[in-house]
Amino acid sequence: MSDGDRIVIVGGGVAGLRAAERLRELNFDGEIIIVGDERRKPYHRPMVSKQLVTGQIRPIDAGLKPYVELDAHWRLGTRATHLDTNQRVVHLPGKEELWYDGLIIATGVVPRHLPGAPRHDPRVRVLRTVEDAVSLRRALTASNKPAVVIGSGLIGCEFAASMRTLGRDVTLVGHAKAPLYRFGPRVAQAVTETHEKHRAGLAMNSEVRHWISTKDAFGLHLTNNQLVVASCVVLAIGSVPAVDWLRGSGLDITDGVLCDATLFAEGAEDVVVAGDVARWPNLRFDETPRRVEHWINAVESARAAAENLMVGRRLAKPFTPLPRAWSSIYEHRLQMAGMPALGEDTVQLADGVTGFVRNGQLVGAASWDRPRAMLQWTAELERRLPVPEYTPAPEPEGVDLGEAVFSEEEWLTVGQGV
Repeated sequence: MSDGDRIVIVGGGVAGLRAAERLRELNFDGEIIIVGDERRKPYHRPMVSKQLVTGQIRPIDAGLKPYVELDAHWRLGTRATHLDTNQRVVHLPGKEELWYDGLIIATGVVPRHLPGAPRHDPRVRVLRTVEDAVSLRRALTASNKPAVVIGSGLIGCEFAASMRTLGRDVTLVGHAKAPLYRFGPRVAQAVTETHEKHRAGLAMNSEVRHWISTKDAFGLHLTNNQLVVASCVVLAIGSVPAVDWLRGSGLDITDGVLCDATLFAEGAEDVVVAGDVARWPNLRFDETPRRVEHWINAVESARAAAENLMVGRRLAKPFTPLPRAWSSIYEHRLQMAGMPALGEDTVQLADGVTGFVRNGQLVGAASWDRPRAMLQWTAELERRLPVPEYTPAPEPEGVDLGEAVFSEEEWLTVGQGV
C-alpha cells in the first residue's frame, strides 16, 4: 500500500477500529473507509452482558475512543452485500460499489440461532449489541418474573451473574456437565459453587424440549423434565462467523475466512482478515487454521493485519500470538492463556490453575482467582511455545516492490509494535 491508495475496512467493531489506528500509526496517508452494519461507532462489547444490561453505565459510556487521529470515512448502518476480489470492489446496498486498493475484513461473528426458539417474540433475546442490552432491560422491567439464559459459556455465566447482582432470579440452562466446563473440571466446579452461593439456578445436562408461551411469561420444559418459568429468555449458545456477504467471492468461508499464517486471505490479493472471523494457522501451536474469539486477539490481529497489508504478502510476518482472555463473574476473575481447546488432558499446575496438555506439551492454562499464578504460567507458556523462525519468501523475478511503504530492513524495526 502507498499514499493515495484507498483501504476499505469492513467491520465497525474493535478490530476495524484498531486496524485503522495501526494504518495511521504506520503513516498511511491514503483514504480509509470503515463500513459497519451497526449504527454505532465501536464500543466495548464485553460490557453488553454486564454493565450495560444491569444499567450501571449508559450506552454512550461504552464507546471506544481512537488512540490516534483516524481521518476515516465511517459508513455506519451499512451492511456489505458482496465482495468481488477480481475487480477489487465491495458491494453495498442500492447497487453502490466501493472500490479498494487494500481490504481488511473484520466482520466478526453473529449469535448462533437455537432451532425452535420463538425469536419473533421480543422476550427472547440474544445479547451481543448495545441494542440487545437495551431491549433486554426493557423486557426485564416489564415483569418481575425470573430470567433464563440458555448457554453455559462466558456470556451465559456473565448474564446470570448480572441478574443476581440486580437481585433478579435467574436460571442458567446448559447441555454441558457444568458451567464453563471447557476450562476444565476445577474451574467448572469453582464457577458452579459461585453460582450456587449467589443462588442462581442451574439446569445442567439439559436442553429445552418445549416452549410454552403465555401473555405474562414463558414456560420452558427441559429434557431433565424440569419446568422453568421466565419473563425473558436470553440465547447464549455461541456464535457463527459473519461471512454471508462473502458467498461467491472465491474466498474459503468454511468457519470464517481462511487465511495464511500472515492473515492474508487465501484466494485473493490485497485482502487481510482480522478478529473473530479470521481462521489462520498460529504457527506457535501447529499449521492447522483455527479461529480465536477473544477481545485481545481482535485487537492484536487487527494491528498485525494492518501491518502486513502495508508491506504486502512477500514481506508479511506470521501472526503468532499467545492468546489471552479474562472475564469477571460476580467478584471473581476467570483467566485463560494459550489454547485450552487443544488440550487432550488436564493437569493441576497450581492451586486454582489448570493446565491443558496435548501430546505431552502444555498448550494452555486457565485459572479462577489466581492472577499472580497466571502471570507466571503465561510466561511459562511463552517459553514452552516459542515462535518458530520465519524466513520471508524470496522475491519473485520481475516484481516491482517500489510501492512498499517501508524497506525490508525498516520493517524489521518498525513492525515490532504489535
